[in-house]
Amino acid sequence: MHKTFLIWAAILGALAVILGAFGAHKLQELVSEKDVHTFQTGVTYQFYHVFALLAVGILYASYPTSSMIWAGRCFLIGILLFSGSLYVMTLMKTTGDVGLRKLGIITPIGGLFFIAGWICLLLSFLKK
Repeated sequence: MHKTFLIWAAILGALAVILGAFGAHKLQELVSEKDVHTFQTGVTYQFYHVFALLAVGILYASYPTSSMIWAGRCFLIGILLFSGSLYVMTLMKTTGDVGLRKLGIITPIGGLFFIAGWICLLLSFLKK
């Protein structure tokens, strides 16, 4: 299972660089500075949790617990929900379509998955 987390970390890390470059260069032509900041928040948290996912993949060899697997899953889900919702909300504003304003409720759910991932990581260390 740890190899899967390492693969996802590599893919999501590359994607974070691509999205960060897009946000820094092209996005500012399309949306307000506030919206660019929202997008960059998604990129920043994606990067943080890519490193957490990398750590899970590496640490699984020493701490092969179900909590470690759940930590990785929570980090993946958190990236999808937290960062993904910020990307979608920002990109919707580029088209002027902001009809899905309720999409913002997904962002804090993603944050809860990030927190759960860190707690699962802690539990892995305490179990061994």
